[in-house]
Amino acid sequence: NMGIYNEKILESRRRDLRVKQTEAEKILWQKLRNRQINGFKFFRQCSIGKYIADFYCSELRLVIELDGSHHYEENVFEYDKIREEFMKSLDIKTIRFSNLDVFKNLYEVMERVYFEVRKSSNSL
Repeated sequence: NMGIYNEKILESRRRDLRVKQTEAEKILWQKLRNRQINGFKFFRQCSIGKYIADFYCSELRLVIELDGSHHYEENVFEYDKIREEFMKSLDIKTIRFSNLDVFKNLYEVMERVYFEVRKSSNSL
């Protein structure tokens, strides 16, 4: 059902988020863009249902989320869990990193991304 992807109603919000990209998002986007990861295309700020994923590869059904420190607050943690269940119901896998991981351990972050991409592409 293509209707759940990039709904018109969320368009300006998505554009807004792309313009106001966080520093961590900018760094990771430089690594994901232009099919650098085994030739797979990632999109930034792609909406799936009512949620906007930081990065999404539709071929692999893989979402990458970057969390600021607020993601450890109780209500946000709950929201993330509900959101992840929704993605799972669409057979979309979510992997998350903290902004701090991107700043301090970019190599490990990319290792994990490559690992997940290989795992997902093996099941295509």
